[in-house]
Amino acid sequence: MSDTVRLGIIGLGAQGSMYAGFIAEGRVPGMTIGAIADTDPAALEVARTRYPDVPTYTDHLALMDSGDADAVITCVPHFLHPEMAVDALERDLHVLVEKPAGVYAGQVSRMNEVAAGKPHLRFAVMFNQRNNPLYQRIKQIVDAGEIGRIIRSNWIITTWWRPQGYYEQSAWRATWGGEGGGVLVNQAPHQLDLWQWICGVPASVFAKVSYGLQRDIAVEDEVTVLADFGQGSTGVFVTATHDLVGTDRFEIQGDAGKIVVEGSRIAVVTRLNSPERELSDGMGMDDVRRLFMGELDASTLYTQETIEFPSAWGEQHVGVLANFAASILNGTELIAPGADGMLGVRLANAIHLSSWTGREAPIDFDDGEFLELLNERIADEGLYPVRQATA
Repeated sequence: MSDTVRLGIIGLGAQGSMYAGFIAEGRVPGMTIGAIADTDPAALEVARTRYPDVPTYTDHLALMDSGDADAVITCVPHFLHPEMAVDALERDLHVLVEKPAGVYAGQVSRMNEVAAGKPHLRFAVMFNQRNNPLYQRIKQIVDAGEIGRIIRSNWIITTWWRPQGYYEQSAWRATWGGEGGGVLVNQAPHQLDLWQWICGVPASVFAKVSYGLQRDIAVEDEVTVLADFGQGSTGVFVTATHDLVGTDRFEIQGDAGKIVVEGSRIAVVTRLNSPERELSDGMGMDDVRRLFMGELDASTLYTQETIEFPSAWGEQHVGVLANFAASILNGTELIAPGADGMLGVRLANAIHLSSWTGREAPIDFDDGEFLELLNERIADEGLYPVRQATA
């Protein structure tokens, strides 16, 4: 094995161009651009101008069969991620899948099965927020039990304002058959991943979702979710693409403390001196009187820490690319193993399913029921063929 991974970039749109730029600038140790594939002649012309020494292809299979790449990244519409990943894995190429891992569980299951049968290959997903040092530290605090058992978590993430023109830039955007959904599959997958990465996978969800509420689109642009994590733990997730002044606030309430994250940049961690129930049980009527009279200094019952990490734009993506290369070259543990992509897909699917049926949906929902209802929407659009269970 060489000391450099040659990455094949499939799709030179916004994401693919960004990754190519990072690599060409030398920001990704152990990685070079091996080849670029795109079906758009204009994109290939851009590639040839910017990277004249990089081979280009009009077909992803031609790139994979060329011998010019050791690994690929799938910067293509969501439905194609699993299909192209399987094509690459079957050709013994390492794979980094762009988020989301896919649109529905059946196709992601097939991808994961193929990857599991190729243990010598590295299979990862571009969950770049797992490389955010702030969220890494928060996960450490939660996993160490520093705020106790999680009772409740709430995330309002509405900083995705997108004008109508955004949806009109590509024919596949904001369609059931082309994109597979709206804010849940395009903007919010990172937060859906972080939510369960830090707080655990919910057992079920009940969702109220609006489709085309403030935009002329068929898919969702406003989502409110109530999640049941079991053992009395609940969560709320709110996201939208039409708040001009959006909010990004993540709260994790434990029985021994609390974490409040603002703007994905700064967090205040509160650690109680004792679990809340012990503090409650240890207070008598005089304490209650002082509480009601405003005489009880609650700040004596806890400590607080503010944590903040610099995180320049692009560094999180660069970190995932570098980690992927290091894993291929020397076995470094992956930040975001590809199989983890299923968790976010199932959560987004369950949210859609709950809103379509009007009932609470378990995370282990019936894949067939979901795909049937998705295909009804694809058929109603009349723009794309319906999907197969494992296609």
